[in-house]
Amino acid sequence: MRRAERKTAGRFGRMLDGDEGPRGEVASAMAGAARAWLNSLDAEQRDAAVGQAPSDARTDGERRRWFYTPTDHGGLTFHQQRPAQQRAAMRLVSTGLSRAGYVTVATTIGLENVLDHAEGFVARFDRERGRDPGLYYLRVFGEPGVDAVWGWRFGGHHVSLNNLVVDGLLVATTPCFMGADPASSELLGGAVNRPLARVEDLARELVRSLSPELALGAILSSKAPSDLVTGNRSTIAEGDRVIPLAGIWRSPFSDSAQQSALQAASDAIDAAAGYGEDDHGALEYTGRPKGVAGADLDAGQRALLRSLLGTYFDRVPEAVAPKYDDAALDAVHFAWAGPTEPGRPHYYRVQGPRLLLEWDNTQRAANHAHSVWRDPENDFGLDVLAAHQRHHHR
Repeated sequence: MRRAERKTAGRFGRMLDGDEGPRGEVASAMAGAARAWLNSLDAEQRDAAVGQAPSDARTDGERRRWFYTPTDHGGLTFHQQRPAQQRAAMRLVSTGLSRAGYVTVATTIGLENVLDHAEGFVARFDRERGRDPGLYYLRVFGEPGVDAVWGWRFGGHHVSLNNLVVDGLLVATTPCFMGADPASSELLGGAVNRPLARVEDLARELVRSLSPELALGAILSSKAPSDLVTGNRSTIAEGDRVIPLAGIWRSPFSDSAQQSALQAASDAIDAAAGYGEDDHGALEYTGRPKGVAGADLDAGQRALLRSLLGTYFDRVPEAVAPKYDDAALDAVHFAWAGPTEPGRPHYYRVQGPRLLLEWDNTQRAANHAHSVWRDPENDFGLDVLAAHQRHHHR
């Protein structure tokens, strides 16, 4: 891929010249960790662990399927691996994350045990154990190498990491989803475990700092939607609206009673949100950002917005985290839905050129959080793949 085409790898704000070195270093670490993990697997394990090499949107459907529910994410689970293989898997996962990002993902996995306790250790979701820290899935797409097109996906309940490497460069890290359920739980001595605390609190501080005039443009609805507006769609399109919970699973349950229970829970969540046509219209995704622009914020508010961006961008290694200059920040829009008081169901969206961030904390009495970072133009690296195909297959 020529240098001009490699520039399409720049995702947010302004791509800085000379960032190919850091992207190559991270990609190299990923490739080494991926090969070590794959080499530790037997033939049966590899059948589940390896998917088709990335190509284009027509033939690349499985790689672009992602979930944040406790469904089959596709790949090899921890349960299917020996301890040394699990360690190698987590080493690969760590190459795509900062230290803080890795800790957050590891904490989210551990929260499955807390959620199991909160729900009374009952069987759920057509599984032997519904809340299961062993049901996180890793899959490598293609063969990792310097001159290869390959990627990897790691996911389970409230985690979805998606990475693409083209010609030795890490060119895509989105969609990048992190959630927490419970979003807040007690620790000894009165401490509180809130893995995504700053992802929530910075946005609330920003919306509450707005003047009445700016708040009028930023707050899209007095009620929060039941979930992320764009959900787990592989591609984002004009007019996208909330997908009901029952629609965010790989396939229906074989146990009809469990499927009915899921549908009932999904219906109850939607009923609690109380969204009608006007509400959905106010929150539906549009290519033109909604809310208040960074250009209209004062210095303190811009600092809050920049810090909020950091809670998403700092999930990946610093070497490949997006960099925003002031001009790029001007074009970023911030929008909110729901009450602004802590502990109430709420939602926010941050949108700009090649950028979409969504957050909701509405379910389980506003103690169940979702957050996602996306690039509407280059999720899963599709535009870079297209450039690669044009260069190598004409």
